[in-house]
Amino acid sequence: MKKFFKIILIIIIMTSLYLYYENNKLQISNYNIINDSIPNDFNNYKILQISDFHNTKSKILTKDLIKEIKKQNPNIIVLTGDIIDSRKIDINIAINFIKEINDIAPIYFISGNHEANINNYQEFQDKLKENNVIILDNKVQILEMNESKINLIGIDDPMMKHSPYESDEDIVNSELKLIDYNKKNYSILLSHRPELFETYANNDIDLVLSGHSHGGQIRIPFIGGLVAPNQGLFPKYTSGKNENNKTTMIISRGIGNSILPFRINNRPELIIITLNN
Repeated sequence: MKKFFKIILIIIIMTSLYLYYENNKLQISNYNIINDSIPNDFNNYKILQISDFHNTKSKILTKDLIKEIKKQNPNIIVLTGDIIDSRKIDINIAINFIKEINDIAPIYFISGNHEANINNYQEFQDKLKENNVIILDNKVQILEMNESKINLIGIDDPMMKHSPYESDEDIVNSELKLIDYNKKNYSILLSHRPELFETYANNDIDLVLSGHSHGGQIRIPFIGGLVAPNQGLFPKYTSGKNENNKTTMIISRGIGNSILPFRINNRPELIIITLNN
């Protein structure tokens, strides 16, 4: 009987250590995007993507994240939604993190569904602006290197509209149609929802940076993610590089957790994208 309890204790300890590692050890994912439409001046242009921070309280994870961002020295940093969490609202956690990185590179932010679900979103926006974060709420920012330009487009999460009469696809499609930008330029879209990939492709976006799916929360070898919001069981879009005609989408597995408090085979992810002609 004592031997049995020892085995159970060892299993509990090993499982706890594994879950701690999976939820606190940062993973770096690098993507090289090659496209003839990228100007030569943007060769080796580095974009660092952070998604689904969810007010993580892991000091080890946050410290490693800040350290890696400083080490990478990107041209820009993009925050692709759910930087806060509507179930554990403490906007100062996210703001304190941003204060640690806002002198490294320009930071661009778009909303996720959790930002759409809090009452003090305006206060959060004000604090972002105080810390030099550029909010791309259905806007375009022209990125310039010498005489060359590319479009950085950002759209609100469709939940921001709170419309029971329109689908997410229709809302996002309308947002993209209303943004005035030069379609001859290479275009990068920041949008929280990966499940709307076909809508982005239909609007001839070159590169989409997304999040939301948390990597499927639990990743099964050779199968992929187990479950994702708005996609259900065995979702199609959970991580990595995805292609649809001329459109490429990079999905971040995110940093923090929300409803489910743990990840399995799915470490927090920092994405680094390098552009090349």
